[in-house]
Amino acid sequence: MIGSPHDRKPLALGTASAVSVPGIAGAFQQQPVMVASRGVDRWLLGVSAALALLGLVMVFGASFFLGGERFGDPYAMAMRQTTFLLFAVGIGVVASRVPLPVLRRLAYPALGVVLLLLVCVLIPGIGQVRGGARRWLSLGFVTFEPSELLKPVFVLYLAHSLARKREKIHSFTYGVLPHLIVALVPMMLLMLQPDFGATAVLALLTGAMLFVAGARPGQLLALGLGAASAGFVAIYWSPYRWKRVMGFLDPWDDPLGKGFQLVQSFLAFGSGGVTGVGLGHSRQKLFYLPEGHTDFIFALIGEEMGFLGGALVLLGFVILAVRGFRLATRAHDAFTSYVAFGLTFVVVMQAALNVAVVMGCLPTKGMPLPLLSYGGSSLVTTIGMIAILLGISREVR
Repeated sequence: MIGSPHDRKPLALGTASAVSVPGIAGAFQQQPVMVASRGVDRWLLGVSAALALLGLVMVFGASFFLGGERFGDPYAMAMRQTTFLLFAVGIGVVASRVPLPVLRRLAYPALGVVLLLLVCVLIPGIGQVRGGARRWLSLGFVTFEPSELLKPVFVLYLAHSLARKREKIHSFTYGVLPHLIVALVPMMLLMLQPDFGATAVLALLTGAMLFVAGARPGQLLALGLGAASAGFVAIYWSPYRWKRVMGFLDPWDDPLGKGFQLVQSFLAFGSGGVTGVGLGHSRQKLFYLPEGHTDFIFALIGEEMGFLGGALVLLGFVILAVRGFRLATRAHDAFTSYVAFGLTFVVVMQAALNVAVVMGCLPTKGMPLPLLSYGGSSLVTTIGMIAILLGISREVR
């Protein structure tokens, strides 16, 4: 184990021992833990698998006509998503077996590599532009978003750094400020793409992990207010972002323009009712709902599976959150605790933000629904994060 000598106190294999864990905000002191190699968390595995398979089914239906128009093959996008899923599962199997001490040693080098990739994205001729944003790198046969890879890597960085500096976390100068300075570097690179959604996730992740590590709430509240003010300025002075906000506040004012996507999302939910129109019978996927196979796939779930189907998807993410945060509370050292919390937070927060956007609770921004939306970068990264959680669950249950 990694941590202080107290953290490294040997435990009897297969027996419960009380250990002092400087984990989530110091709230997990003297937690009894079972340290023994056992099977993975079946709830976490089962729910994740169910969501991923449902996503594959929904992408197949949502992309059928779109694939025919773009690629001349209605099955093209579904086959790509199937390939992404199989590759993601392979990555997940490997990730679940990598020891946490190895991941900890790779935290700083991996962050450096990802920051370099984010810089490469901004270089004309290297970064790929889609929809007015420069977020992708091409490997020839496939493109990927470095911003997706940044999320788990930044969790590992924060977990490693906070575990090392947990005695200084109450000090703003030595415990909080260094992490904020490091976080600002990728956030600035993301804003240059621009990717406001990923920037928001990174800011929320940093604040949440500082909080659970024991940073003073007053300091974090002041920083949060400052960040919110800066975000408002960034939105106000950006015409396309301000247009999205106006469309969010009153989509019916311009239902064929700035409010079109949100209005179509509402129509999808309204058409679904309680039980839905049936799998594959969506009308909104017939080129009415933009990004129905990616960012707005939850609207199609609401249309085809109704309120009950949407509620089951949300319940799946609730279970994922409960099992992931449960691992964080039972971790036998600070680093493991922070990793479990951070990875769970990223997946669940992205799901919450996506659903809030699709249901008109937040302004529209590009953010996929983890495990369900079309796209390889998000799917591979999300399954990789869940795989690490499953690896932790073998030792911490």
